[in-house]
Amino acid sequence: MPTPLRAILPGVIVLIWCVAVGAQSYPTKPIRFVLPFPPGGGTDALARIITPSLAERLGQPIVIDNRPGAAGNISADIVAKSAPDGYNLLMGFSTVLTTSKSLYAKLPFDPERDFAPITQLATAQYILVVHPSVPAKTIAEFIALARAKPGTLNYASSGVGGPLHLSAELFKARAGIDLVHVAYKGGGPAATAVIAGEVQLIFGSVASSLQHIRSGRLRALAVTGSRRSPLAPELPTIAESGFPGFNVIAWDSLLAPKDTAHGIITKIYTEISHVLKSPEVRELINNIGYEPTGTTPAELAAIIRSESATWAKVIRDANIRAE
Repeated sequence: MPTPLRAILPGVIVLIWCVAVGAQSYPTKPIRFVLPFPPGGGTDALARIITPSLAERLGQPIVIDNRPGAAGNISADIVAKSAPDGYNLLMGFSTVLTTSKSLYAKLPFDPERDFAPITQLATAQYILVVHPSVPAKTIAEFIALARAKPGTLNYASSGVGGPLHLSAELFKARAGIDLVHVAYKGGGPAATAVIAGEVQLIFGSVASSLQHIRSGRLRALAVTGSRRSPLAPELPTIAESGFPGFNVIAWDSLLAPKDTAHGIITKIYTEISHVLKSPEVRELINNIGYEPTGTTPAELAAIIRSESATWAKVIRDANIRAE
């Protein structure tokens, strides 16, 4: 015999009350930020800029837990399998959330299903740079050169399936040119190879490339975002160089395990929004080559869906598989 509604209602009311009270009192203990990379990189630097102010606003310490490995998938899996109580958060790099599902045959988590988006924290553009020996000073000149000599220009990347590799593959597809991929063990060795003239080009980070551009060891052709970079406003975008809609950026975001209470997500989002609006914090973020953003949870979810679809096509068409 079905249980009477009046017998069920008290339990439901108690459950709703407990969830509401839990969200209202959150946090009551230290919060852990799980990062996909080791200390010293851009994601780590961004975390260390944001967390002191966020900890102050939340009234609890924030512990940075660097868990590198498997292209960031180890950190994501840790958080995906954590309790949805707001005390274990993923500081997710863009590729972990938008390319891993297409690159790996067996992924222990689903980027769209297993997380509750909170906010996109900051973005950073890439920049297409060439060795000075390459006789091209604009995107148009470079494409003309590549079409005249198909398969003779090499590009460096930080590894198969990484952001530098995928950025170049998307550009190849949009421009209809043939470039040869040469993978290195990290962005540093890849950039060094271009500076040394071993390979002709790379999609590097704006922040790390500028010193080599200004010294004449590299020549910049364009940046990859939808608008010009404030770090190098004199450089055009690839979009304005003949490829409307081209927009490739790196970004870091904050996510919780799925089923985390809406009240907890809202509280974290509200407090981190205040942090990202601070002039002091914004200046520090700009100094490491990032631009602070601060999207809503819904906006971040839409970004993940859209970019996942874009990169899935690039990965499928280029037949790329993670090594």
